[in-house]
This record gives sequence, structure tokens and C-alpha cells, in this order.
Amino acid sequence: MSEPRSAVPPAQPPPRPGAEGSGDVLVDERGPRGEAAGQDTGRDTGQGAGQDAAPELLPLSLPVRPGVGRFLVLLAVFVCAACGLVYELELVALASYLLGDSVTQASLVLSVMVFAMGIGSLLAKRLCTRAAAAFGAIEAGLALVGGCSALALYGAFAWSGRFPGAWASGSSGLLIGFTFAIGVLIGGEVPLLMVLIQRIRRQEAGGAVADLFAADYVGALVGGLAFPFLLLPFLGQLTGALLTGAINACAGAALVLGLFHRDLSRRARWTLLVLNAFVLGLLAMAATHVGDFERAARRAVFGDDVRVAFHSDVQDIVLAGRSGEPLALYLGDGPRVSSADEGVYHQALVRPALAGPHARVLVLGGGDGLAVREVLRVPGVRVVDVVEVDRELLRLARRDPRLGGLNRHALDDPRVHAVSDDAFTWLRANRRRFDAVVADLPDPRQTAATKLYSQEFYGLLKRALAPGGRSVVHVGSPGRDARDYWRAERTLRAAGLRTAPYAAKKGRAEWGFLLAASGERPPLAVPARPEGGFGARELRAGARRVAGTRVRGLEPSTLVSPRYGL
Repeated sequence: MSEPRSAVPPAQPPPRPGAEGSGDVLVDERGPRGEAAGQDTGRDTGQGAGQDAAPELLPLSLPVRPGVGRFLVLLAVFVCAACGLVYELELVALASYLLGDSVTQASLVLSVMVFAMGIGSLLAKRLCTRAAAAFGAIEAGLALVGGCSALALYGAFAWSGRFPGAWASGSSGLLIGFTFAIGVLIGGEVPLLMVLIQRIRRQEAGGAVADLFAADYVGALVGGLAFPFLLLPFLGQLTGALLTGAINACAGAALVLGLFHRDLSRRARWTLLVLNAFVLGLLAMAATHVGDFERAARRAVFGDDVRVAFHSDVQDIVLAGRSGEPLALYLGDGPRVSSADEGVYHQALVRPALAGPHARVLVLGGGDGLAVREVLRVPGVRVVDVVEVDRELLRLARRDPRLGGLNRHALDDPRVHAVSDDAFTWLRANRRRFDAVVADLPDPRQTAATKLYSQEFYGLLKRALAPGGRSVVHVGSPGRDARDYWRAERTLRAAGLRTAPYAAKKGRAEWGFLLAASGERPPLAVPARPEGGFGARELRAGARRVAGTRVRGLEPSTLVSPRYGL
């Protein structure tokens, strides 16, 4: 589609480029030196075979003064850059929530997107002769793809797990696809904007690039701050992405149809108008049904018996289970607690640590209150401090009737003092000593939890132990994750603790634990069983079972060299 230009009045000489007046500006599109057609410049002027003829001086008619026009272009750069970074952060955040391992997901998204941006820049070279129409179409496509990306990824995660084979990892493939598509579209923006801003008033290439990149970088700053502090807490992932797409579409359409509409044919103007109206309508319709979509997706993931579902400042929290059925607590991207087998897990976690002195007990994690329940069952406990990073989980454990009944309202016991804080940060500031420390923490492969299994963390844990005190750590399954289990054991020893490994099992579920103490190796024992359950026989069997899984030659994991998952 060729772009119509207004003719130069034959009776008047053309105004010099960059002159401000009526808003009509002549633009020399032939190159930085502005050679006249046919002038001998030491190169072919386009009359030879295979070469395009040199373009003539063509005027560009603006509805505003050139200075205002340049400001509007830079404003569009600012808005589009902010939207682009929001798309990028939204992909990283959602992939981390759904797929885990935020370092891997961030690396994947950033590397694929930067690569795709380079491809988009190269492809945009073919569109520079129709820069206004191309930019309008790109922004409409970017608004649609970026705005709907969170919905599509969450939907793939929710429903693809029902199918076997490659479909089960549909969200991973879709993440790469959306990242690549968004990167290509973002990469095509700057070359086209460079053409548009030069069409208004030609300047040195270095100056034009500096102006564009300055607006781009400031927009990226605003987008980067808006995502965690405005969009995510107040609108959530899905609605935030849809709103960003709507802003992106409006910015692109306003620039092209408002400032460069005389550069477009009538057909091109109507095409862009209809395209943007369709995109905005689709985004608005999706925004009105976000709540229904989330509820349907939760049912697909957790079944029809979801009782409570919300996103805290830390993670997604879902509590499922109808009356008379097992209660399941899901934290983040996977199950954390099932009432069908949690009793064996928490008894195995707590009882060996409380076989020695246990008047003062520290529980790290355990915001569901179930480990605290087991601590309070042991006679002689006087004080229990609980450090849980998620205050909403603590609130749920206190207020939900079924979860509160399962933990026997342990968090309301007068001996229990719960605080909301990061376990690492809390231990650094702590100067008190405890007879027993129970670490009921997330899996070490989750990036946010890796530091809680580091040599530095275990050094702080050792400092918190009173003489003769014990600590216990849960680390995955020795049968399934033997390297992680024994790496944690090696890390405890590197921090100056002696260890006693053991495991617990119920049905097909298996959990690995590491009992640790300063000085001598802690003996494997349990206090007198308050209500039966996990006892000395099960403890000895678990110790024998885990001994056959030992992996030697592992290096400890540290803050600067995390090694879990290797």
C-alpha cells in the first residue's frame, strides 16, 4: 500500500527542512547528505539495474507544530516502553508462580525476548517505507498478544495438565511462544519510530537515537515500578495485563491516527480504526470475565471443592476439600498439606527434635499451624516462637474452621508467639537461644527458598541453638531427590553441625529429614508418644532406608553458589 503525499505547490519554493510555521514540513528521505537525484556522488543513483530510484523531496503535513509532533512521538515511545516492560515482568512472574524456579524462568524469558527483539528490528526494515501504518498495526498486535498472554498461560497451566504427553507441559511451550512473539513486536517499534520522528524534523542520527532511547528507558523505569507496586497488588496478573494491553493499543492508535493520519490512505485509516476497536473490545470483554475465568481455572487445577482461594503478598493460597473429604492446602505452585497424611509428616518432623531439651522451641515456617500442634503435644514445652513469611497463611490457619480444627487452634495457644518475617532475616537479628528449632520450609529448588538451605542460614540456625539443643530440617524425598537431600546434609556439616538422617513414609509418600546438633551427633529418639503415631520403630526403619541412598562427593550450597537441583 503506497502512502499518499500532498503535492508541492509549483509556484512556491519548498520551505527548508525543520522550519516551523503552518506545520507542513519537507522531509528529505534520501539519506543524511541529501544528494539530488542524478548528482554524481560516487554511487549509483538508482537508475541502474536492481536499484530503486532515489526518492524525491516530499512534504509531510502535520496537524500540529513540529516541536509538538516530536513530543507526541517521544510520549508514545515512553508509553510503549512501559507497556513492553510490564509484559516482560508479567511473563517472568507468572512463569515463576506456575512453573517454579524463578531464576530459570527469568533467564528463559529475558534471553528469548532479547533475541526476538533483534529479529523484530531486522524485519521492521522492510516496513520503513510505510512506517505509520506498520507501527499502528504492530501496536494493535502487541496489545492483543501481550494483554492476553497471562490469560493464555494460566489457562494452559490449568487445563493442559489433564492431558498426557507433551500437552502436560503446554504452559512451558506457550511461555516461549508468547515471549518470542512479544519480543518480535517490541523489536519492530524503535526502527519505525526512528523513521517517524525523522519525518517530522530531520536531525543527526545520534541525536534522534538518544532522544528515542531516553524516552524508552524512562518508560521502562515507570513500567518496572508500576508492575510490582500498582498492577500486581491492586489488579492482579490477569487484569493488569489486560489493562496494559488497552493502554498500549490506545497509545499506538492515537499517535498514528491522530498525528500521521494524512500519511495513510482512507482504507488504511479505516483498517487501523477497526483493528484497534476490535482489540480494545476483546480486551474489555476479557476483563469483565476475569473472575469467571479464574474460578473455572481453579476448578480445573484443584477440583470442584475449592473452599478458599486468593493470592497473598507471597504466594497463591488455595484450600480445598468439602466436608467429610480430606482437606488439601496448596501453596504456590503445588500441594503443601493433605489431611490424609500430614499427621505422619509433622510427627516425624517434630518428635525427634524434641527428644532432648524442649522448653523453648522455634518453628521456622509452619504457618499452617500443624507443626506447632505437634510441638504442643509434647509435655514440658513452655514457649513456642513461630516465624512465617506469609501473614495471610497465619490468618487463614487461625480463622478457617476446618484448617483451625486440623491444627487444633495451636496458633491461639498462649504459649505461642507468631510473627510474619523472613526466616533468614529474623535469624540474623535474633540473639535468643532455643532448645529445639524446627524448620518446616518450602522445597530448596524454589529460588526464594534456596537461601534457607544454605551454609550461611545453617550457621545462623546453629547460633540460635542452646547448649544441647537440636534442630530438624525437612528436605524433599531421599528416594526421589537424593542429591538435594544429601547436599543439604553436607551443607549442615559445613556449618559445623553433626547430622542424623532419617525418613518417614506413608503409602507412596516419602519425606526426608535431617536431625542436627552442635558437638556430638544427635541420637535418633522420640519423646514418649503423646497419642501414638510416628515412634522409635518407624524412626529406626526410616534411618535404615535413607542410609542406602547416600550420595558422596557433594559440595555444600551457599548464598553465592546455590547447588540444589544440580
